[in-house]
Amino acid sequence: MTDAPPAFELLPGAARSPVILHVPHSSRAIPADVRSGIVLGEAALERELDHMTDAHTAELAGRASGRAARTPWRFVNRTSRLVVDPERFPDEREEMTAVGMGAVYTHTSHRAVLRRADTDPRPLVERYFRPYARAMAEAVADRLAATGRAVIVDVHSYPAEALPYELHGGGPRPAVCLGTDAFHTPPELLAAARAAFEPCGDTGLDSPFGGAYVPLDFHGRRPEVHALMVEIRRDTYMSEPGGPAGPGLSRLAGALAALVDAVSD
Repeated sequence: MTDAPPAFELLPGAARSPVILHVPHSSRAIPADVRSGIVLGEAALERELDHMTDAHTAELAGRASGRAARTPWRFVNRTSRLVVDPERFPDEREEMTAVGMGAVYTHTSHRAVLRRADTDPRPLVERYFRPYARAMAEAVADRLAATGRAVIVDVHSYPAEALPYELHGGGPRPAVCLGTDAFHTPPELLAAARAAFEPCGDTGLDSPFGGAYVPLDFHGRRPEVHALMVEIRRDTYMSEPGGPAGPGLSRLAGALAALVDAVSD
């Protein structure tokens, strides 16, 4: 028995909805035993959370769900990406390991030390990463069984100015960046997203962040699993870094709801 809050949560949607809004980076929560392995002082850690948390994206997904004609499912990470990043590969396939940001981060957004060099990532991977990956795969399998397809929409945000950790920060930074996967992002999903987010400003593809999250059980194997990453530039809806949301959040919620409606039937 434990009173600890869940590390992640699946919030049910309509039985016939194929859509899963995936919100992996919205939380600032770090369990005390994980905090003890982070070398930053409290003020520096709060600033790092300001930079690296996709603030208000869980609220954005919740508002969009409430406005959609057919309620999507939501899979929400309830711990910070500084615990583990569930969207990284936990091995040598992950390019962000080059800047100390694999599944378990060792460095900060400004390339300072986050964890000691001798930190063993395996306990955090086993405790947080693998259960998250299994649960997300099960959620996708459930949508496939119920509707014959699954549509994963990753809900992220990113800063207006590139941070030092970004490997591809020199490209365009549109109001809405749409991350795609060559196998799992069909043209009709991309077209629906462009149309839905048109009221929110310019959209671009795979810059400054590219790709889309698909559980490895399905990646490159199941074309019925569609995926799109939605990266929203933070200055369009909040005060940076880590500040309150503004009126742009409501406009984005309407756009995300429109996307959900477009791909639900």
